Amino acid sequence: MLCARPRLWSRADADGAAGMKCYLDYNATTPLAGPVRDAMLACMDGLPGNPSSTHQFGRARRAMIEAAREQVAQLVGVQPSQVIFTSGGTEANNLALHAVTAGRTPGRIAVSSIEHPSVLEMARHLADSGWQTDLLGVDTQCRVTEAALQQNITADTRLVSVMMANNETGAIQDIASIADYARRAGAVMHTDAVQAVGRLAADFADSGVQLMSLSSHKIYGPQGVGALVYDKALELTPLQYGGGQERGYRAGTENVAGIVGFGAAAELALQRQASDSEYLRSLRDALEAGLARYPQITIFAQQAERLPNTVQLAVNGIDGEALLMQLDRAGIAVSSGSACSSGNNEASHVLLAMGVEPVLARGAIRISLGRDTTQQDIDAVLNQIGQQQQWVQKAGQVAGW
Repeated sequence: MLCARPRLWSRADADGAAGMKCYLDYNATTPLAGPVRDAMLACMDGLPGNPSSTHQFGRARRAMIEAAREQVAQLVGVQPSQVIFTSGGTEANNLALHAVTAGRTPGRIAVSSIEHPSVLEMARHLADSGWQTDLLGVDTQCRVTEAALQQNITADTRLVSVMMANNETGAIQDIASIADYARRAGAVMHTDAVQAVGRLAADFADSGVQLMSLSSHKIYGPQGVGALVYDKALELTPLQYGGGQERGYRAGTENVAGIVGFGAAAELALQRQASDSEYLRSLRDALEAGLARYPQITIFAQQAERLPNTVQLAVNGIDGEALLMQLDRAGIAVSSGSACSSGNNEASHVLLAMGVEPVLARGAIRISLGRDTTQQDIDAVLNQIGQQQQWVQKAGQVAGW
């Protein structure tokens, strides 16, 4: 049975601002949780001070950052000194790949074919410095294959990067097994855990990785803040210079209020991860049960272990952007894939890597649920998708398909 959940944000605000009644794009960003907002406002309303200043005002700001660092560290089971704050998941991913390749003799890196653009584009950029990238292929369920690991992780591999859970399909990778491959080859293992943390139990040590990227706004924290968690045995090269902040790994005056919000969100995520997952899985199951009534609908990676909140689907015969706009007109917000690569009309590289036909891949939309989602939201999106599917069936009958 689905239980009621407390509201995190005001739908009246959303209705008034954008006419939006049903927000189902939590993988793109989550609303700011109430306790997070309160923590940030208390920080912003407090006395000024640069965290690098040695006077009492600066020391007070520094204490706020270190308290937040401890909260984020607890979320993934590490020491606070292993957390480097960044501007978000994209910077954390860039820093991870840069930190273990810059200034080193070029070799090979292996990344999965379904990574976020911030990993894939950084890997392409490293080619300018002589690094060679091997793409780890996936099966039809969006899982990195054993054959891909055997063929592409060799003695020349210096770095392996595979996301913990895919941002489009929600498919979860066996990161511990992949990390074992990397370690046996003598490579550093990085995982983009941006979508996984807060929805799955993600312990840094248990995962076997040496670098892990996190993002605040995926766990009901503020946008513009993230972190790279690292094994202190690694020697890292900074991505930017100019100050001694973050132990010299990330120069620049810290976004204190954002970091405080990230810390509050991390603490809340740790407390609620199990109950959130159970609730979201029940809603996802209800959504997929409703979608099963329509034969024209394909759900991607449905046989894989997936995030409890994510469903990527296509209605055969309907372009994904057209369906997204139709849902938007009905006050329902979903996504056609990664928010970071929206605006292009190309088929998802994730689905193409899975062997999905380009025509079907271009029809994909992603529905991602959150703490504020209700059964009424599920019913609303099912009703709208059902109407579109019925339109396709009638059009097909008229056209003699």
